[in-house]
Amino acid sequence: MSTTVKDTALFGLVAILLIGTGLIQGWNSALLILNMGLISAIMALGVNLQWGFAGLFNIGVMGFVALGGLAAVLVSTEPVPEAWQAGGLRIFAGLALGALTVVAAVMAQKRLEGRMKTIVTLVILVGGFFLYRAVFDPAKEAIEAVNPASTGNLGGLNLPILLSWPVGGLLAAGAAWIIGKTALGLRSDYLAIATLGIAEIIIAVMKNEDWLARGVKNVIGLDRPVPFEIDLQQDPVFIERAASVGLDPVLASTLYTKMAYAVLFTIVLLILLWLAQKALKSPWGRMMRAIRDNETAAEAMGKDVTKRHLQIFILGSAICGIAGAMMTTLDGQLTPGTYQPLRFTFLVWVMVIVGGSGNNFGAVLGGMLIWWLWVQVEPLGLGLMNILSSGLEDGSTLKERMIESAAHMRLLTMGLVLLLVLRFSPRGLIPER
Repeated sequence: MSTTVKDTALFGLVAILLIGTGLIQGWNSALLILNMGLISAIMALGVNLQWGFAGLFNIGVMGFVALGGLAAVLVSTEPVPEAWQAGGLRIFAGLALGALTVVAAVMAQKRLEGRMKTIVTLVILVGGFFLYRAVFDPAKEAIEAVNPASTGNLGGLNLPILLSWPVGGLLAAGAAWIIGKTALGLRSDYLAIATLGIAEIIIAVMKNEDWLARGVKNVIGLDRPVPFEIDLQQDPVFIERAASVGLDPVLASTLYTKMAYAVLFTIVLLILLWLAQKALKSPWGRMMRAIRDNETAAEAMGKDVTKRHLQIFILGSAICGIAGAMMTTLDGQLTPGTYQPLRFTFLVWVMVIVGGSGNNFGAVLGGMLIWWLWVQVEPLGLGLMNILSSGLEDGSTLKERMIESAAHMRLLTMGLVLLLVLRFSPRGLIPER
């Protein structure tokens, strides 16, 4: 079987799984899985750029995804004038003081020598910290006291939420630049620990800084790039079209909006996939893989390895930020409490490894396939356990235990799939070529 036929068959398998889901569980479920699968494929594409192209072990994916979600709030929500009056400018003045403190400390480290360097750096850091808190804390408390039941934050720019997708990429890219400047010199295992820790810090800030995006109180009712179902259900033209194909207006409206999201997400995925393929086949892409395979030889040929690592780290993180903004747009709300770095980062890495590290199409395949499994394994496992325990008495300890174990089928299945792929196709279902 040729590689083209094999790759096409694998994508055809994913299509069959989605169609089967639609026929058995309903097209709403199938489209929801499709939409999240497309977003997952974009995340996997970003991680594949970092790991597959350059060998960078980034397990802080959720931090960049969270920044993309934050961008959706900052761009699309309405500003809160009372909060801005209460302390908006003072908040940014405090942040500026904090940034200046860090810059001044860095300059002192570079320009001074000996004991004077240590003393001046400590004075700058301690003095700057107290000055920053003196300005920032009162402003923060004043903003969060403004109608905390519904706002308690500064709000956003009230722009179309589609603009938050590139903004999410820019936020993630900016964070990646800062992280990369400090962490990319670390060995791969230390880099992994550093990126995970930084992701935890980003999410902790989003959870606790209510003035920014309401923290764990969540932001709901975000703008949408597609029509609301209720508006479609009140549109006579839409009702007539739904009736002409034999659909209830309520069902037709939900299918229409999910399909519209699928079209938008597919367009973004295809653009990013095309750009990633162009990069892979370019001299820059070949250089990145040469650096990945042998950094010492690449340095001997005059390549700036650290600079190239920073470039691809920023690019991959930006793609994850775009995916995060898309996911928040699909959900219609920002819920920082649901960002669990280790679990979801593990899932994205499984997508990349199973699909094929170093192959962009493999990352897309892995994203779609693994997300379908992640959603469907638990209900399928519950059905399997019900069948296996059907001969046992109701209320028996063993039967209850078997049914309860279905909740753990997801992680068991992910581990099993990963082991099988690594055993029989260690380079992934669509390996690098």
